[in-house]
Amino acid sequence: MLFDLRGRGRRRIVQGIYLFLAILMGGGLVLFGIGGATNGGLLDAFKSDSGSADVSDVFKKRVDAAERAVKQHPKDPKAWAQLTRVRVQEASAGNGYDQNQGAFTETGKQQLRAAENAWTQYLKLAKKPDGNVAGLMVQAYSASALNEPDKAVNAMEIILDSRKPTGPLYAQLAALAYDAGQTRKAELASEKALKLTPKDQRQAVKDLLDSARRRAALSVSAGASGSTTTESSGGTTTSVLPGG
Repeated sequence: MLFDLRGRGRRRIVQGIYLFLAILMGGGLVLFGIGGATNGGLLDAFKSDSGSADVSDVFKKRVDAAERAVKQHPKDPKAWAQLTRVRVQEASAGNGYDQNQGAFTETGKQQLRAAENAWTQYLKLAKKPDGNVAGLMVQAYSASALNEPDKAVNAMEIILDSRKPTGPLYAQLAALAYDAGQTRKAELASEKALKLTPKDQRQAVKDLLDSARRRAALSVSAGASGSTTTESSGGTTTSVLPGG
């Protein structure tokens, strides 16, 4: 058994942590954006266009409008952010996402690549990138999507730069960094996560981080050599965590 849930309130704490991390790592990024009181997620689109019978058509219209905006204002970072946002939303709707498999289809991945192109242009123009849009790109780079953990780490660091540091956010960074093979960064993020977590919740977070560490180690031992990313080639590695 991973956790001892007999302690007073411990079950609820663990469930809350799991839920928070699951939202960060899964579809919650697309549905809600990341964190609280955000907009631009998939649910916002449904609220705005609840009368539409075809969700795919809704997002197609939004993508067309966003593409017109970037053509008219190619130096406007907000226009590129909106194009990134609606591209990810489009990939998450219709035949872009297989609900049974819990993964993006080839069509969805192509749409996510288009979102990545917009995201790259946005990063060139934005002085302080929007953490909500970065949250969508964490989802886009996840294992069930484009499967590029290095880029997911970079997007997660943008989220941390834009928000008050919390234990769950640093735990998510650690998990992503472990998956990317960025062990030093993952360990530093793990330390920060535990430091920012209340004492009565630290063991639960530690168990989650240990699980991520073991999963990454198993991935490497199963034949991930050659695809594992290192943070430097020789010499001393220096890792600077956002918010620290």
